[in-house]
Amino acid sequence: MRFTRALTTAVVLLGLAAAPAAADSSPSASPAQDGDAPTTAGTSFRTAAEFEQGQVATANGAAGDYLYWSFPADAGQRPTVKATVKLPETHAAQTWRVDVYDGLRRRQACQWGAQARTADAGTSSVELACVLRTVRAWTEPWANDPLPGTYYVRLTAVNVPTSDLGVPVSAEVRADSKDIGGAAAVDGSLAEPLVPGIAVTSGADQGDEDEKGAVLSAIEPEDGWSSGWWSDRWVWSGIGAVLAALAGIGGYALTRGSGRPSRVPPGA
Repeated sequence: MRFTRALTTAVVLLGLAAAPAAADSSPSASPAQDGDAPTTAGTSFRTAAEFEQGQVATANGAAGDYLYWSFPADAGQRPTVKATVKLPETHAAQTWRVDVYDGLRRRQACQWGAQARTADAGTSSVELACVLRTVRAWTEPWANDPLPGTYYVRLTAVNVPTSDLGVPVSAEVRADSKDIGGAAAVDGSLAEPLVPGIAVTSGADQGDEDEKGAVLSAIEPEDGWSSGWWSDRWVWSGIGAVLAALAGIGGYALTRGSGRPSRVPPGA
């Protein structure tokens, strides 16, 4: 009897220890290995799952959850964020929305794209897209222009019927950019990109070694962050200067004539 009672108690304790882990099914960010896209999403800006441009980040969640990802975007790029939500076979009409925020957590407006769509009952999936404005190397403090740094993607369903709250869904998110180049170049640049923890890193570089472990993000573009001063606008400016000089020389040659006029008085 004592052995049976002890065995029963051990089984109950193991069940209680495993119950919280099984009940916690909310999506959470987990660090992906180098080169791998994340398979989970965060539930806030601080826990956003990091992925690089060109990767397809995936996550399982539920209708009513907020799913967060983050990716880097540099000056001169025009990011495009695409999201696909796969819905169960049976569900009511749901409206899904994708929002993009910059490193200051300011929501950036979409130039075009289906930022929000309604999936009618029985629809198997819904696709969303958001094309941002070109990222600028520098801007006025009062402006809301997108700046280089980390960009956050938030995917969620709005006005979800009560019957559909908690319905399992799966999502895919991808970010790509078009290089606009010198057409979007501006004078000036940020001292540092708007990446979480960049200020802590700068302080650590000045001698505070204890703060290096507080950096929250290490994602950056494949070729590193641009300095902000170089663009192909310098090339076109140089070509324009050469053409202007040639035009000046040609104009002078045409208007100079054959030389000085003769000094022999007329009629002599």
